[in-house]
Amino acid sequence: MTKFSDEKLAKVQEIIARYPDGKQKSALLPVLHLAQEEFGWLSSDTMDYVASLLSIEPIEVYEVATFYSMYNLQPVGRYTFEVCQTGPCMIKGSDDIISYIEQKLNIKPGQTTEDGMFTLKTVECLGACGYAPMMQMGKFYKEHLTKEKVDAIIDECRKTAAANN
Repeated sequence: MTKFSDEKLAKVQEIIARYPDGKQKSALLPVLHLAQEEFGWLSSDTMDYVASLLSIEPIEVYEVATFYSMYNLQPVGRYTFEVCQTGPCMIKGSDDIISYIEQKLNIKPGQTTEDGMFTLKTVECLGACGYAPMMQMGKFYKEHLTKEKVDAIIDECRKTAAANN
């Protein structure tokens, strides 16, 4: 059964307390972030648990979690490449970058490499059109992407993973 650690549950209660009585649904986005941080992704059990904590219907959680690309609705790799595919990035070649990552890692958008290291996602605007083509990895943007930069990012991820094992 999905359940937050005591530390995370205290944080959830702190977040809920920021909002007036009856408005606990306002805590949904940050609580979903905590859930994803705690469990790695948002399973239906996890979303049901979040709904119970906020005293809302599960469908209200599903609506939000499926709308935003920042939430993972299936297990993801250690590194998630979220490549922008909106107009400005496409004009600057994000479609070529997506194709290159597909070929390099042998995965399609929405898939994870067999070793569980990388997941490729295509997302809508990341709000950094001036740095196109670009992608987000966790909290960081990787900008003005080229095939060489993608190779360097993949190599760095692999080195970091090897060093931490």
